[in-house]
Amino acid sequence: MPSDTLVATLRAAGCVFAEEEAALLQEAAGDDAALAGLVARRVAGEPLEQVVGFVDLGGLRLRVAPGCFVPRQRTMLLVREAVAAARAAGPGAVVVEAYAGVAPVAAHVAVAVPDARLYAVERDERVLGAARANGGGRVSVHHGDVLDGLPPAVAGRVAVVAAVPPYVPDDDLALMPREAREHEAPSALLGGPDGLGPFRALVEAASGWLAPGGVVLAEVSVGQAPSAIAAAQTLGYAATAVTEEATAVVRVVR
Repeated sequence: MPSDTLVATLRAAGCVFAEEEAALLQEAAGDDAALAGLVARRVAGEPLEQVVGFVDLGGLRLRVAPGCFVPRQRTMLLVREAVAAARAAGPGAVVVEAYAGVAPVAAHVAVAVPDARLYAVERDERVLGAARANGGGRVSVHHGDVLDGLPPAVAGRVAVVAAVPPYVPDDDLALMPREAREHEAPSALLGGPDGLGPFRALVEAASGWLAPGGVVLAEVSVGQAPSAIAAAQTLGYAATAVTEEATAVVRVVR
């Protein structure tokens, strides 16, 4: 397919960055037949990242697959906080990514903190392969909900838990982009009536895993941060938040 035809096809389908998408699709396709198939998927509304098989997050190319939750660029705030916390914890710090999906945070920490001991926990078996690939052999990936599935040997030794828990209120699903509604699992998006059910489960579960002084870092929306802080305080934690545009990372300290 000629490049100008490809760009025109994507633009007609509503792709705002048609030129950039065309280049990525051409890179991902091995031949014209494969390109036609990828274009058909994209025009039908599948997220570009799922079509080409990867997302660039903070300069790190991460594998994704059909049905995977696609890491968002806003999660780089959480990445930076997790890297700083892992470094502050010292050599051999145990770092866990909960609700890991394709393990974007663990993958970044693996690069930035070479001596960290890394684990990821994800409940959707379909994305475990992508999480392992993104960990590059540095991240021990476990199937389980919240923190279930972690090896008992790390109980009481975890310095950092980082997570993007599902935090979209159930009633807000209809407000999300069509790509997310139709091609990402609702279990990776929805967090109950106020969106904070998975956050509360995470903070409650963390008490059995954190080392003294250990921290939980969780991404929520800016509007949810006060409620998340209050929920953590109710469980006896100290909690604060750092914000960037519409995103907040709630820092919970044991």
